[in-house]
Amino acid sequence: MKNTMYIAPIVVLTLIGCVREQNLEAVVYETSASGNKMVKVSEFFTSGTKTSIKLNPDKTYQIITGFGGAFTESSAYLLNKLSKENRNKIIRAYFGKEGANYSLTRTHMNSCDFSLSQYSYTPNEDKELKDFSIKEDMDDLIPMIQEAMEVSEDGFKIFASPWTAPPWMKDNKHWVGGKLLPEYYDTWALFFSKYIDAYKEQGIDIWGFTVENEPHGNGDNWESMHFTPKEMTDFVQNHLGPKLEIDGKDDVKILGYDQNREGLKEWVDVMYENEASSKYYDGTAVHWYESTFEVFPEALQYAHHKAPDKYLIQTEACIDAEVPKWKDDAWYWSKEATDWGWDWAPEDQKHLHPKYVPVYRYARDIIGCLNNWVDGWVDWNMVLDKQGGPNWFKNWCIAPVIVDPDNDEVYFTPLYYTMAHFSKYIRPEAKVINVENSDDEVMITAVKNSDGSIVIVLFNPTENIKPFSLILGEKSKDISINAKAIQTIVIAN
Repeated sequence: MKNTMYIAPIVVLTLIGCVREQNLEAVVYETSASGNKMVKVSEFFTSGTKTSIKLNPDKTYQIITGFGGAFTESSAYLLNKLSKENRNKIIRAYFGKEGANYSLTRTHMNSCDFSLSQYSYTPNEDKELKDFSIKEDMDDLIPMIQEAMEVSEDGFKIFASPWTAPPWMKDNKHWVGGKLLPEYYDTWALFFSKYIDAYKEQGIDIWGFTVENEPHGNGDNWESMHFTPKEMTDFVQNHLGPKLEIDGKDDVKILGYDQNREGLKEWVDVMYENEASSKYYDGTAVHWYESTFEVFPEALQYAHHKAPDKYLIQTEACIDAEVPKWKDDAWYWSKEATDWGWDWAPEDQKHLHPKYVPVYRYARDIIGCLNNWVDGWVDWNMVLDKQGGPNWFKNWCIAPVIVDPDNDEVYFTPLYYTMAHFSKYIRPEAKVINVENSDDEVMITAVKNSDGSIVIVLFNPTENIKPFSLILGEKSKDISINAKAIQTIVIAN
């Protein structure tokens, strides 16, 4: 995988005590296969020759929007089945300052596969949407969001995604597949506007939308609705954008595409073809399911350079097509997981879907994205049960937190700590900075927060401890990262 946009390799090795004084103050947190879970470490293996990591904070790239996960009906339903103590524990773990401190989140409009059943806020045919109601969200989904808002000191952004319009607006009259009929383009735009108002009444501000979750479809399995790039751009340019503008909601962000990275070029060429097509798009949304290990840096870079002033956000990711392993940390560090493509990908794409280590997938993808212009990274479900649901289609997946509601038990998987390495310390408005790294076996990204602190995240997938010298200006510090580990280093202002 190419990952060279910001991390320029250098071949000179740095010896102990060479040139720079060891006076750089840094706090180090580590999660590792050996058992560390966001543990503060202060003793390092620094013997012998080490590589160097040089920070160049004056050379900056994209501004960070945030990190987080998705509020789904499945997650919210499970929280309602737990004791108040465990419910609060999970909410605080995700949104408390002492926890992962999530800053960017997603939810679904109407039902999705991670709902208990199929539903729409407008089940009856009516172009004026007089019966629009979010009552389906009132028992589970909205209370979860509201509790997260109460816990979050810094607040967080939330964007919503529809999996499908109600069947009566579509050419096939079904929940799955089909297209939005042109005669309902204005009605569907009105739906978005009404959604903002309905959530606002519950004290929830919607920051943005993706126009359609996975417009290529999902193999006609669960809720979906198809758009071509031209059709989506027509809807945004002539219906959704103008409607939000007329209704005084033009500050709400509109993100186009919202599917796998391999198709990016075709979409952004249409979305950002000219000033008129670009006007109402605030950015591009992507998913990671095209491959279990390939970041597709060329596609991400192309999307950024096509619209350098727009958002580029990874909006959904999960370990899919797997039933979670319960209280088995070692599995999440082992090369045993597969994905949908392990069984179903065409022969010429099988190489993109090998077995892989779940923790590695998250770490390498987030770092690879940050090093290729992505400014936000959002996980999928925050909470699932031991089966990997509930999911009305039985599309089982893994979440960072797994629960057993029957026995009121909670399991924070290693994926939770992996996410926290980024979300807790890399804050919105941070700027990605340049890093020179002399060890191509270790992946690294770094940012400078708006408070002046510098945060570095390292990922060492090898079986060896890696000693290195961290260099900032004339200061340095000798550190090491354990084998099969993720490390976050914070340098205070």
